[in-house]
Amino acid sequence: MTVKTVEDATFEQVTASGVSITDFWATWCGPCRMQSPVLEALSEEVDNVNFIKMDVDANPDTPAKFSIRAIPTLLVQKNGEVVERLTGFHTKDQLANVLAKYAK
Repeated sequence: MTVKTVEDATFEQVTASGVSITDFWATWCGPCRMQSPVLEALSEEVDNVNFIKMDVDANPDTPAKFSIRAIPTLLVQKNGEVVERLTGFHTKDQLANVLAKYAK
């Protein structure tokens, strides 16, 4: 599994079913650049979760819809509903523990 890049136009379709984690990030954000490799590594270990990235500068509508004010922000969704919201850098173990609650 790899991390898929999505845009405003495809976000709802991609996150509509199953469990997904979306990394809202920007190229100029230092902590975002630290978070990306952690998500990449976790995506190699967890099969039943969609791993998604969205550049907040290129896609302003979706971050606005979810009131994302700080990045990195990670949204965990199950069947399109936000079940967890994480702001700031998180380790692979922290993310694995969060995802384990929703991805059975």
